[in-house]
Amino acid sequence: MTRHTTSRRLLLGVSASALLTAACSPSSDTKSSGSKTSPSKSPSIEGKAAAAEGKVPGGAPDGALGVNFNEDPAGLGATQLKALSATWVRGFVPVTPGDLKGDVTQQRAIRALLTAHGDGRKTILSLKFPYALGPTKGPLPAPGSAELKDLLALVDRVLAAVLGKVDILTIGNEPFLETLPEERNKTLNVFYEALARHVIEYRGQHGGAGSGTSLYMGALNHLDDPAGRTPATERWLRFVNKTPELAGVDIHPHVTSLQNAAKYVNYVVPTLRSDQKFLATEFSLVQFWKQHMHDPVSPAFAKRYNVDPGRKVWQVIGDAIQQPFPQAKWNDFISMTQWFDTSRNYLTEQMKAFRDTGKLAVATYGGLQIESMASGWDDTKTPWILNPLYANRTVQPGEGGTLGRNVWFEQFRALQKTG
Repeated sequence: MTRHTTSRRLLLGVSASALLTAACSPSSDTKSSGSKTSPSKSPSIEGKAAAAEGKVPGGAPDGALGVNFNEDPAGLGATQLKALSATWVRGFVPVTPGDLKGDVTQQRAIRALLTAHGDGRKTILSLKFPYALGPTKGPLPAPGSAELKDLLALVDRVLAAVLGKVDILTIGNEPFLETLPEERNKTLNVFYEALARHVIEYRGQHGGAGSGTSLYMGALNHLDDPAGRTPATERWLRFVNKTPELAGVDIHPHVTSLQNAAKYVNYVVPTLRSDQKFLATEFSLVQFWKQHMHDPVSPAFAKRYNVDPGRKVWQVIGDAIQQPFPQAKWNDFISMTQWFDTSRNYLTEQMKAFRDTGKLAVATYGGLQIESMASGWDDTKTPWILNPLYANRTVQPGEGGTLGRNVWFEQFRALQKTG
């Protein structure tokens, strides 16, 4: 396999004017939820976008790269962030009555972000509404229902704790994955649009754009698959475009290649207003890693470390989880595994592609191998554990307890820029 490289022309495939021209349709979405858009076209967003002067805070970040801990910040403290030269930190919080109870400032993701803010770092919090899983699994709260009223009261508690203390708040984490399949249509749109209007109104009553917290709509997934581009995703982007208080949209390109990540960018960027940008608060080649879990281990690695040459990649990773490798052994596992080694510059190449659009606000990459990545490890588990900057669950601690490092660590440091 050749090293993943992508030209700017391939990544964007849109004109400069398309990048800088916003278009919106103020009408509501009336299309059937069953139809799909053409895989070769970005969402049809018609009309000229009006300037949103004073609505989106000025001084928006430009091409920044930060650390993402998802729901689990355990072990990712000031020491680890300083070693990475990281200035941006991102996490998410589940916001449903079944998930979030008690003092919201003590919820682990919120507490970690408030601590990072206190340390002078910039922060992103994604509000997650996991109605397709977890203790609140079920239909989305209906408009005007008591259930929605209770949810909005819970949202207000979160907003009271974080507004002005997080730099970016995204409304929704992965909405099209966290909603029941039968509601991934205009039902989803109506729910999230109501949430967004509520958050916008709350912020308007507490400092507005001057509060220091920018608002984005949460992340779109599977845009590299034509089936993932639907009337509901089109309406999502129209809503972002025509809502002046929104600074942009988030994407999560977990893909098999840079070319597939480009499909996300090509779909989203042309829909943004001139004053809007996109986030990529999660991104990786995890779907590419997944394709190789049943490959045999590298013969060179097997010979050097006396490993059964018939052992599969997923089994060797499992060995490292059970008994973490010395750093040198993990490095050899990476460098001797051809399909992984040829992707070792992925972080650098993907960030270049994002930045070349001129529309990236912030991207955040996985920091630690968190517990959920290692638990229940088997040949069917998605190998998220290969993504992070730190290899803290597959590599033995170094001198002084320093965490093991993954191949992306030094790239991340080199990619830091003020944004």
